[in-house]
Amino acid sequence: MPVGNGRRVAVVAGYRTPFCKSGTSLKDARAVDLARFVTRELLERTNLDGADVNAVIFGQVVSSALVPNVAREVSLLPQFPKEIPAYSLNRACASSGQAVANAYDEITLGTADVVIAGGVESLSDIPILASRRLADILVEASKAKSLGARLRSFSRIRPRDLVPVSPAIAEPSTGESMGQSAEKMAKENHITREAQDRWALRSHTLAAKGTDDGRIAAEVVPWLPDHPGEPVVTGDNGIRRDTSLEQMAKLKPVFDRRYGSVAAANSSPLTDGASAVLLMSEAAARALGYTPLAHIRSYAVAAVDPGWQLLQAPIFAVPKALERAGIEWKDLGVIEVHEAFAAQVLSNLQGWAAKGWEINEDIINVMGGSIAIGHPFGATGTRLVTTLSHEMVRRDAQFGLLSICAQGGMGFAMVLERN
Repeated sequence: MPVGNGRRVAVVAGYRTPFCKSGTSLKDARAVDLARFVTRELLERTNLDGADVNAVIFGQVVSSALVPNVAREVSLLPQFPKEIPAYSLNRACASSGQAVANAYDEITLGTADVVIAGGVESLSDIPILASRRLADILVEASKAKSLGARLRSFSRIRPRDLVPVSPAIAEPSTGESMGQSAEKMAKENHITREAQDRWALRSHTLAAKGTDDGRIAAEVVPWLPDHPGEPVVTGDNGIRRDTSLEQMAKLKPVFDRRYGSVAAANSSPLTDGASAVLLMSEAAARALGYTPLAHIRSYAVAAVDPGWQLLQAPIFAVPKALERAGIEWKDLGVIEVHEAFAAQVLSNLQGWAAKGWEINEDIINVMGGSIAIGHPFGATGTRLVTTLSHEMVRRDAQFGLLSICAQGGMGFAMVLERN
């Protein structure tokens, strides 16, 4: 079904760094380093001339005050002409999914033919803020006209002013963390602890299998550290091969210790990593000699009241995307659902089932998901596009869907197709 002016948008290739738990293997890498690395690898592995790229778009959620536009720093790699425009965006956990959607819009409208869309997050390197009172005193001191006035400003500093402020993974509107919201969803939707642990175990089991048989490894480019002697990071380090339902059940709930069911074992970990995809108009792909993995058929976003069920917006975004694609749920051959929490995934599936859709787990997250693989906020969307595209090729599926829940009560969905 042609969209816009009929220009189809091809997913040509996608790669990512290993996804590693924050504070571990990638803790010394800055977000900009990860983003530039994965983009450089994408260019080299596709043998693409950087001069053919018309735009670079990256998603990032917790951006650095020193590098607020990571996409522009990516576009300044030596492989690119300096004149390529670039920008970064934030749609929370759907950020790089939105980067792909924006690239799709640009190509469909004819303002670009070749776009690199990606995402990155380094939760090992988050900005630490000063307290507001300390910041005010420092600004006052910087404006002082004399040493005495400067010292008087500094004399007002109290120990409590020196306590650093780190970004909170919580809703500004409600004060609830995503974990607390997932706990509320589990209770309201009657999602049991056992069901959550079973889904989490499924994620780890399938991710381990996908790693061992080479499917996941084919999407990952090993991280080469800057310092000689440091080990090369070849794969994701959050996949638990040794876990079991019995071990998971021993972990205490995190967000409601007395009556809760959301535990570390059935939640995605804080993660570092980057991913990127190469998108082209169908005509550009043909002219440059590339065979597309898939094409983008449609996308949609939705939002709900954050005070309701924060991570349930995908149940509204997915029907929109399917309607815009002109297909039905039963037409899907592969589905990738972002796993922020097992309670959220099972709530999403429950919401779709309530529409009369048959939930076939055999085609959902067939190589595990974010609970096992990890979730660098800004990078998950393009990881899902890459994984979905490759699995559609392997299964010869005509239609595939990806779904992402996001902070702020937002949901994102995208339909891919193959002819």
